[in-house]
Amino acid sequence: MGTKQLKMDLYRRLGDQQSRMLAEIAKIPQQIGIPSELKGKMGLSGTISGTPGPRRKDIREACEKAAREVPRLPTLVEELRRLVKEGYGDEYDAVACSTCEAALWIVFDTLCCPPMGKGDAYQSFYIAPYERHLHHHGAYGRPFPPKYKDIFADHGVTAGEMGMLGKRQCNLSTVIVPLVGAKYDCHGIKYYPCPLMMHVDPQKSYERIAKVAARHALSLTAITSLGYDTPGYGYGDKDEDGTPKIQKLHAQIAREYNIPYIVDNAAGVPFVGTDIRKIGADIMMYSADKRIGAPIGGLIIGKEEIIVPLQRALGMHSSRSGTPAYGKAAYVGCDPGLESLAGLIVALKALKERPEVVTNAADATYNIVLEEIKYLDPEVSKGFIVTKSYDVPGVEINYENSWSEERTGFPIFSVEDLYAGTDMLIRSQQVMGIIACVTYDGNIRITPGQGTTDDDGELIEDRMRWCVRALFKAMEVIWRFWLG
Repeated sequence: MGTKQLKMDLYRRLGDQQSRMLAEIAKIPQQIGIPSELKGKMGLSGTISGTPGPRRKDIREACEKAAREVPRLPTLVEELRRLVKEGYGDEYDAVACSTCEAALWIVFDTLCCPPMGKGDAYQSFYIAPYERHLHHHGAYGRPFPPKYKDIFADHGVTAGEMGMLGKRQCNLSTVIVPLVGAKYDCHGIKYYPCPLMMHVDPQKSYERIAKVAARHALSLTAITSLGYDTPGYGYGDKDEDGTPKIQKLHAQIAREYNIPYIVDNAAGVPFVGTDIRKIGADIMMYSADKRIGAPIGGLIIGKEEIIVPLQRALGMHSSRSGTPAYGKAAYVGCDPGLESLAGLIVALKALKERPEVVTNAADATYNIVLEEIKYLDPEVSKGFIVTKSYDVPGVEINYENSWSEERTGFPIFSVEDLYAGTDMLIRSQQVMGIIACVTYDGNIRITPGQGTTDDDGELIEDRMRWCVRALFKAMEVIWRFWLG
């Protein structure tokens, strides 16, 4: 076992055997004693928009209370702003919208696209390092250089290379820059380049991006990245206060060119996770219904001068008389709504005043993963790295180091596999009746909240343990079919 073989042959054989393999994996829940009534009601991810987890009691009550009252929406908007300012400082501000995807759209349209006016609009560019989840924050412009022009075609963001029904915005291009130390090897049953980020070199990557920025200086309007803090996302190299070095270097480029540094931290949490002040970002966006635990919605936190045009775009900026406004504007259709605002405010207050509502469950999940991984076949787990994060909050298992020149590691599934339904880690969870976590690009992210926490946000440990154990058992079966 572990002898090198051609990757394309391995993945083809795995794909050919998936029916037999999944049939065997489907028996695991019964073998390890998962109650049948829990199938489909718990999972390894509290960060999936399509299946948001149950809300904590305090958040449910806030939504129900708001639904029975007649609060003025501008009052809730002001309460949200005040809460963020008290937490981050008076120079920061916030605005809410309907989803994190709406937040991304509003931010890139408002801050990155050329202005309208007489004559032809100029072409503008923003820089997106080639990292995991690039199709989230890097898909709002036409890809540049042209070798990347089809990079998002099957990811649900461009509706084909032409992008007629996708996210691309007018006269905006995305300059995609590979990071130094990252690998972009092809993997997967649906064979495709996978960003493998464990060994990103922050300083050399900064120097490369700085050269690209200089090349596009006259038309450069932003730099963007993810906001996570774990090695599998390329953020393992940190300074003395625990801040990823590469994020601070992105901010340095933004300051040099007087452009915003835009951070997509969709699955993160404010106050507890990545600190916008420490990394020097201008904008950080969150999905309210993921780890924040609020109803579906998006949250944008940033510096005041950047937030004001976003508030105007959403019709939530102050009127000329100085009283809060809630009027019509370009993105008023992305209004978050009454219950979302009320639930978001309560969720943020809890994160600010009682961070243990998420950190306790993250700690307990981390301990379970460390305990259960001891029973995983050491041939399977060789090279696995387990990291706890309070940004998500949850656990990352990265296994790209299971591969080397001498050894064939555990199969890595691509983002194309995710969309094609050929990611066998996700399919394994589905056939076992477990709500699947994010698993592609050699990275597994496990977070509490998908039927694994109680009304107060505390972990229901036996449920999380069952889910983790089932995943590891499935990985042993995949490994056997992979090299067998």
